[in-house]
Amino acid sequence: MSINIKDTVKAIREMVPIIDPEDDYLTIAAAEEQMAMTHDARQKDLHDAHAKIKQLARILEAARTSATRPSTIPSAEEHAALMNDLDATRLSLAKAINDAEGALAGKEAELARLKEETRALESSDPAAEHELDATALRLAMYKGLGFEPIVDRDGRVTKMLVRAESGDVHCVKFDSHKSDDEYAQLLWKLSSS
Repeated sequence: MSINIKDTVKAIREMVPIIDPEDDYLTIAAAEEQMAMTHDARQKDLHDAHAKIKQLARILEAARTSATRPSTIPSAEEHAALMNDLDATRLSLAKAINDAEGALAGKEAELARLKEETRALESSDPAAEHELDATALRLAMYKGLGFEPIVDRDGRVTKMLVRAESGDVHCVKFDSHKSDDEYAQLLWKLSSS
């Protein structure tokens, strides 16, 4: 089946009036323009879809982050254990507060009793309650300091025994040729030797 060239040329000449290149060009140009518009519309839709996907991905990540428990927040078991520990601490603190309040009440009662005793003691006069000899008290104080007066038959002090810090005992006679200040200085000097 060979193709005859003459038949082919004849067929092409017959088709020449049918083929109008201007109509074909306009049809091709319209088709290309329609394809360009469709391509632009598809690119815009694709860009919008990508933007929407990015936005949804951000929302999904934010939701995933907010849905997960941060590491700083304890788990439900740790929270329950912490609450139990805090309840135990609260109870022990309440018991300690009650004990401290009880002790405070006891101390306040004791303070009131001691204040009443103090008032009673301040209002009393022990010297008036007992007949004390002031001379005996003075002599006891002098002996405690290391001085022991020796009196004559008339009750006058004629000598003084002085016990020194070193343990020595000195005897000082009271003559009339020294003043009271000189005797006092001499006695203290001997006492501290």
